[in-house]
Amino acid sequence: MIATMSANERPVSRRPQRRIGFESLIAMGALLVAAGASAQTLRLPPRPGNAPTGRAFAESVAGLDRPAREERVVAELLRGNLPDYLRRLVPVTLTNSVGDAAHRLTVWVTPDYLAVGSDADYLLMPLSPMAARRIAEATGCQLPTRRLVDAIHAKAPLKLVPQPIPPSPEMTTLPVFARHNERVWEQRRAALPEFPLGTLVAGDKKDVVVSPQLARRPGKVAIYGWHQTNGVPIQPLYLGHADSWVDYSHGVRLVAGTANLDGEDKSLAEILSDPELNGLASDEGAFEEVESPGAGKTVEGDETGWRPGPTLDERIMDFTLNPGVRVHVNAPGGVPFNEARRIHLILYALPNGNTIEQTVGRRLLPDDDWHFNIQHIGAQMRWLRQRETNEVLVVAYLEAAGLSWPAWVRKNGVDPIPGYVDRLCALFPGKALTLTLNGHSGGGRFIFGYLDALDRIPGRVERIAFLDSDYGYSKSAGHADKLLTWLRSTPRNHLCVLAYQDYLALLNGKTFVSEAGGTWGRSLAMKADLAETLPFESSVENGLQTHTALGGQVVFLLKENPEKQILHTVQVERNGFIHSMLTGTPAEGEGYEYLGSRVYDAFIQP
Repeated sequence: MIATMSANERPVSRRPQRRIGFESLIAMGALLVAAGASAQTLRLPPRPGNAPTGRAFAESVAGLDRPAREERVVAELLRGNLPDYLRRLVPVTLTNSVGDAAHRLTVWVTPDYLAVGSDADYLLMPLSPMAARRIAEATGCQLPTRRLVDAIHAKAPLKLVPQPIPPSPEMTTLPVFARHNERVWEQRRAALPEFPLGTLVAGDKKDVVVSPQLARRPGKVAIYGWHQTNGVPIQPLYLGHADSWVDYSHGVRLVAGTANLDGEDKSLAEILSDPELNGLASDEGAFEEVESPGAGKTVEGDETGWRPGPTLDERIMDFTLNPGVRVHVNAPGGVPFNEARRIHLILYALPNGNTIEQTVGRRLLPDDDWHFNIQHIGAQMRWLRQRETNEVLVVAYLEAAGLSWPAWVRKNGVDPIPGYVDRLCALFPGKALTLTLNGHSGGGRFIFGYLDALDRIPGRVERIAFLDSDYGYSKSAGHADKLLTWLRSTPRNHLCVLAYQDYLALLNGKTFVSEAGGTWGRSLAMKADLAETLPFESSVENGLQTHTALGGQVVFLLKENPEKQILHTVQVERNGFIHSMLTGTPAEGEGYEYLGSRVYDAFIQP
């Protein structure tokens, strides 16, 4: 049974507060700071009327693996499907002395752990640190430190007795999550007359925490707490599990990014990185502060900063654009942005059903989802950087809420998209900058959304590439006219279209797209419309049709498919992203072959 109570006991929600500032710490990831320590409410939309209850949600995700389940959880929480009582943050005050000076620090925390559902029917939801950070970023919060977990338990009026379940292989599954939720709810329901929902409660879960040790232990989750009523934690600070480990005992409690120090609002991230003040909120010493050449740039009203990337010569940045667009930026780490070379920013809109992590790719671990091994845009970018010396190549991955750009556009329209592009360009103010619009599968809807929202394609866009993603092409929407005007404006501009004969492909013995509606049909339609003005040269070799115009500015590569295979991701995996970035240039085909063997394997990271 999922937690339930009578509707007339639900607390009243308050209006969300606006976020302001951001600081980047290695161990924390990107932490968006809430606007003002007086802010009492999580920055999330109201709970939709059609949102599933905790019980219904548990049933809907019970059969999913962890990555797919967490995508659903994040999407539900970011659209506001959480109990109202969790929205109102609760103050927790700590006092300590630094030298001869006494200090008073107040932080604001969620009264309980994150849950999906309503006040009357909710499910406490264990999450990985990756998913937890995404929610923290979107709500202007961060995860707690060990010291803050201790303080929360000490200050909580309601201290529940921990309810462990014997370890088993099932402890990471939804049925055990729900069983533990039921045990906790029995305790919580009994205490409702004295401690209504919204009261600060502790003892029901371990905390996913931040720790300076995570900077030296990448790929790990830090867990701590599950205090007994005597204040002694069952779980000492532990970093032995991989960050993909999530079991029923884990809980995610959010802490507002802005605290109050001696009567003044101050970034909690700044306090934790301060060599003297960190002890107010940390018992492990200061959190290492990242040297951020790009820090202080503004996106959606929030300051953001760079942090070290997966390799020594990369730096990364993560943030969320509202409504519900997650962004991951990867830039060279050893090249200062103030040097003469211009920046080439590649906006890569994600395919349907894939996360940023899966799109970047990595070497597969035994329990990894296969999606991590089908695109490898991260490795293909590294291959390109080894050969491109005239520009600083930066890629920004754009993930829509629900993992579908077509669905996101249907819900939100296209008007926000140009603003997103402008804000990403604003990460590099005063720098010479050019743009590529690129995307796979449903990511093409982001590109067409950009075209739909503007009268003409801006001059800073020098390349547009559709990696089997031009489903949304429409002459009546003006796409051909805008592309023609843009292509004719300068010989620097390039259009690359990759597609295959998808209407012949079989899935479980059946076709799944029409001859006109798939990328094969839409690519032929786009080419035909452009051919009314542009003369094309065409050839066929090994079943690959090549159609070029304007001396290579325009390239259509259409793979015939007599074997009726599904080649949707194969086109990307087999050097497709590399090729989409080099068609029409002297480097086209140099050191690689489109649809040949992967040339970037040495650049795949663990």
